[in-house]
Amino acid sequence: MLRARNLSLIAGVATAALVLTACGSSSTTATAPTSSSTSSSASVAASAPASSSPATSGAADPFGAITGDPSTVKLGMAYDGPKGDQSFTDSAARGVTAATGKGVKLVAELAATVGEPDQKKVDRLSQLVDQGANTIIAVGFDYATAMGTVAAANPNVHFAIVDDASLSDPTRKGGALKNVASLTFAAEQSSYLVGVAAALKSKTAHVGFIGGVNTPLINTFQAGFDAGAKAANASIKIDNKNITEPPDFSGFNAPDKGQTIAKGMYDGGADVVYSAAGGSGNGVFKAAQTASKFAIGVDSDQYKLPTLASVKSVIISSAVKNVDVAVYNMIASVAAGKPLTGVQTYDLKNGGVGISYSGGAIDEFKTKIDDYQAKIIAGTIKVPTTLS
Repeated sequence: MLRARNLSLIAGVATAALVLTACGSSSTTATAPTSSSTSSSASVAASAPASSSPATSGAADPFGAITGDPSTVKLGMAYDGPKGDQSFTDSAARGVTAATGKGVKLVAELAATVGEPDQKKVDRLSQLVDQGANTIIAVGFDYATAMGTVAAANPNVHFAIVDDASLSDPTRKGGALKNVASLTFAAEQSSYLVGVAAALKSKTAHVGFIGGVNTPLINTFQAGFDAGAKAANASIKIDNKNITEPPDFSGFNAPDKGQTIAKGMYDGGADVVYSAAGGSGNGVFKAAQTASKFAIGVDSDQYKLPTLASVKSVIISSAVKNVDVAVYNMIASVAAGKPLTGVQTYDLKNGGVGISYSGGAIDEFKTKIDDYQAKIIAGTIKVPTTLS
């Protein structure tokens, strides 16, 4: 899910509203295809692939065609946790599935374990190189140190990392790595919109936020949510709590703890809780169901996931983060001979993040939410990226 190391850089980059392109420069802008950025998973296409359409629009090819020769891409994936979280990791895996369905060769998919040292990640990335991967994508900020080592040692391999911009920072020791793309997201913007939705939906003027781990990135989600909720209702009461503190990162996969914390919030009067905690959100949904209250998902449009069908009635919205599109675009750019490098930011303006309306629970507020979204895109509303 949402993960981060020191992401003050990402926070600054996110507000710059960069738009994705498939050029080789270290900081790029381009025009994304027209799509509804309020849809559950609007697509952001690199200029290397053909035009794409929203990932949940029902189009035959939701990600867009791959130009060039997809068989030239030998893909290695390094996840920061096992697949099956129904959120962050699974979203990245959908991008892989889309690409391999069009001829890209998957060399291997490997996953980290909670609390492992950086050397384990160095070994994992090096293993992918040794197995012949020429394109390696690490899903999660915690690969930053390891990727810095392995990418520098393998300049002819294309690397990308999700949720970290440090390797593309020209001020870092050794300078920006030219063979690394930093795939970042303006998560505070989508979190702001679901904060608005939560405040408008709440009958008790009391909502909650549960983060997986107390990191700068999760604080970005909280900052956006709190700001959106307060914008919609200045007197709203907000409960904020993270499941774990670093170096304990188990909070992203601890549904029992998520359920306990959410139960406490619901028992205390909150009637809508937003979970930015990866697999732990499943516990939040169960708590909402037991309390006959509401919850908001994250990263994927969780209302639509078959594995969450039993609790979808309580999921009123999700703050969507299109990791699948970012992963797919990186792969497609390599196939097209124009590998992405540098910071690539996905935001509301280019459809990289958004809010879902699946299930219709917040349809009555769509006009108001759209107004806030338009103001964020126009720059009239500056969404905070840090906690006050």
